[in-house]
Amino acid sequence: MNIEIDTLTVPEKLELLDRIWSSLQSSPDTVPSPEWHKDVLAERLRRLESGEATASPLSEVRERMEKLGD
Repeated sequence: MNIEIDTLTVPEKLELLDRIWSSLQSSPDTVPSPEWHKDVLAERLRRLESGEATASPLSEVRERMEKLGD
């Protein structure tokens, strides 16, 4: 499959990302994760729990990104 990503609209790119993510989630044991990733996730969780950082639901992030493409 050869997809010209640069020709896709932002909503089409987001749809493609969603489909790829869903595919990866169906077999998480096959997706390698580097050791340093655990440290990054632990630090992010610590910042969220301490109130130093905030997070947005994926649906809100998608909406904001789609508006950027308009």
